[in-house]
Amino acid sequence: MTKVVIPVAGAGTMLRPHTHTQPKPLVPIAGKPILAHIIDAWRENGIKEFIFITGYLADKIETFVKENYGTKINATFVYQEPRKGSAHAIWVAKSFLEKEDFFIIALGDTIVEMDFQQFFKHTENLVALKKVEKPTAFGIAVIGNEGEVIQLVEKPRIPKSNMALVGVYKIASVPLFFESIQYLLNHKEEEKPSHLPCEYQLTEALMQMLRRGEKIAYIEAQRWFDCGKKDTLLEANATLLSQRNFETSLSQHYPTCIIRQPVRIGANCEISNAIIGPHVAIGDNTKIQNSIISNSIIGSYSQIENVVLNQSIIGNDSILQGMEQSLNLGDSAEISFKS
Repeated sequence: MTKVVIPVAGAGTMLRPHTHTQPKPLVPIAGKPILAHIIDAWRENGIKEFIFITGYLADKIETFVKENYGTKINATFVYQEPRKGSAHAIWVAKSFLEKEDFFIIALGDTIVEMDFQQFFKHTENLVALKKVEKPTAFGIAVIGNEGEVIQLVEKPRIPKSNMALVGVYKIASVPLFFESIQYLLNHKEEEKPSHLPCEYQLTEALMQMLRRGEKIAYIEAQRWFDCGKKDTLLEANATLLSQRNFETSLSQHYPTCIIRQPVRIGANCEISNAIIGPHVAIGDNTKIQNSIISNSIIGSYSQIENVVLNQSIIGNDSILQGMEQSLNLGDSAEISFKS
């Protein structure tokens, strides 16, 4: 059976303070964690075998998967320590993958929408790509005249392409792939400056395969949400909420409120005298009163009173009272602007 490997070991430093208390893949977007969006997309396309490469707050990842998916998927957890990059993450799961005809890698901090049927039709090595405006921030693929990948570069200073790797890969030449990672492990430490930490990236392993004469095809993603920063997280939240059917009964449940769709409100929320939306996702058991909230993500078990919020992320179990601000408030925090 086809296996999907999901690396979720990183500390998610770009999303702090939220990742102080939970791993980045469990940060919510449009009503469910990033990781749930990823798992659900593959499950809807027939995948049941998953390997999770864990590290930072590994117990929370494992608990979430077991509690929410149970027998719906076959989950294997492999711990990565030390954490030395995306290629190294796959390397630690080698024993579970080296005998497969092929396997899929889906990075645990990106949500990708693509033609899955077309993806599965390809029998060769395959990467998913998307055009970007700032290619220096991503792994980039250079496409040849015949429509094949001819070069892969991680965050190039002078990009030769604007086609970014979006974090989905099909590895069809499994022995060569692991040989390429082994080459990196053996030689990159010698080549890098001594003062820099050594990390081994998937981009480098795939480029090593190209140097060995291996072919890599590509498919272009329809949408790609890189969920590593506050702004991109909120953008993904707004887009995914807009794709859902509007909950037309929300105004009836909250008669003293104005609901401006698209909005997602979790279970057991108490909301009064508020204007909510557009593009707001609210977690379960949250209380909001006398507030205006738009383009924001509000965590579960939080309390918000007398505020105007826009472009904000409020973590779980937080209390916010007072004045208008644009905040990036982590879990279990308490802020009061009362005099």
